[in-house]
Amino acid sequence: MRKFIITTLFIGLLINSCSSEDSSPSSGTPIGGNTETPTNNYTDAQLIEMVQKDALKYFWDYAESGSKLARERYHTDNPSQDANIVTTGGSGFGLMTILVGIKNGYISRAEAVSRLATSLNFLQNANRFHGAWPHWINGTNGQVVPFSQKDNGGDLVETSFLAQGLICVREYFKNSSDASELAISQKADALWKGIEWNWYTQNPAAPNMLTWHWSPNYDWQMNMPLRGFDETLITYIMAAASPNYSIDKPVYQQGWARSGSIKNTGSQFGLPVVVNHNGANGTVGPMFWSHYSFLGLDPRGLSDEYVNYGDATTNHAKIMYQYCVANPKGWQGYNSKSWGLTASYSRNPSTGGDDYAAHQPNNDLGIISPTAALSSMPYTPAESMNMLRFLYNENYNKYVGVAGPYDAYSVHYNWVTPRYLAIDQGTIAPMVENYKSQFLWQLFMNAPDIKQGLIKLGFHSTQYGF
Repeated sequence: MRKFIITTLFIGLLINSCSSEDSSPSSGTPIGGNTETPTNNYTDAQLIEMVQKDALKYFWDYAESGSKLARERYHTDNPSQDANIVTTGGSGFGLMTILVGIKNGYISRAEAVSRLATSLNFLQNANRFHGAWPHWINGTNGQVVPFSQKDNGGDLVETSFLAQGLICVREYFKNSSDASELAISQKADALWKGIEWNWYTQNPAAPNMLTWHWSPNYDWQMNMPLRGFDETLITYIMAAASPNYSIDKPVYQQGWARSGSIKNTGSQFGLPVVVNHNGANGTVGPMFWSHYSFLGLDPRGLSDEYVNYGDATTNHAKIMYQYCVANPKGWQGYNSKSWGLTASYSRNPSTGGDDYAAHQPNNDLGIISPTAALSSMPYTPAESMNMLRFLYNENYNKYVGVAGPYDAYSVHYNWVTPRYLAIDQGTIAPMVENYKSQFLWQLFMNAPDIKQGLIKLGFHSTQYGF
């Protein structure tokens, strides 16, 4: 999901944060009365299983009813809101979450296979624009639901999140002896191979780089070229890996890498920042920038001619943790157990109601988003486990609901939203699993076309021998 957010520190700066503004009048759930929460004593292993199962519920118990793909949002205070709006990127995260569920025995493999078949058939028949799906799809008929007036065509970034999931599905089932499972693998492969990545290099205002949107009505008027560092690295990786519609290395160099200016030689809290985070002016951006591309893409020991992505992602999480512990704005509730800023629901400072914001050090509103710390577990295992214990052992009744940790809370404002977003719940189970077993990283990185695409762009991986 995506929303343009104007930060108070960068007037006129548009941050593309992959979510939409919520227009519901709900003011969230205030935390009143007795604030004492019974203390649980779950072990770390129990906590990891609980949070993975809970996050899976978003994509299993609360999936869109027809397509079985991910709903854009689920509000416990208004369950019918946007009930049939399918989100493309969040659905890719959902595919990977379902694989985690199968692997760990949280769900029936046979039932999961049936659901995946329904979802892939839906995607095959849904609107596509030179192979790219739109940001939102109507789950009842497969038609595009405009995200905004001019955003009514292909969304290449959301499509790349979905394609990352399709590759993992293909790889997981490709050697199966079961006909239904093999058919899913083949369908996932065909869907991914039909995406015309190179079409999205034709924006005359941004030549020789990928552009986020194309519309049959408005052409390239959205005009959002993809440049790092943000959540769009995976878009370039998938585009380079395409066997039919590939991009060349100069597109990556000029677009994502900014001809080398993606590199950052500064530091925060004694840690190298490594990359220039878009609009962050020397510090780091929201944590989802180090999550979305890396559900499948393993950053450990992964480097191109400009950046070591293991350092970039790990330091991103460590800097975010140190920032929250230092707490320069003096918010109540920021500490070593309660930390993490990313794009999520937020508290409107004028009304006290629900809003949306890309929380980060340069846009710190006193809001903690649990997915920021939990999905960083491969980078900050001890610090992320502290957060998981805080949520489930110390504050379960406050901050955990029917599909896991709620999207956001603020101790300072005595506020929590009883709401969920697909893209926030969708990174938790995959990244926790990558911490546990590297399951999705291994599926994705060992895919032959992915490895070929990475090599084409000049990547090297010490983990995978290229």
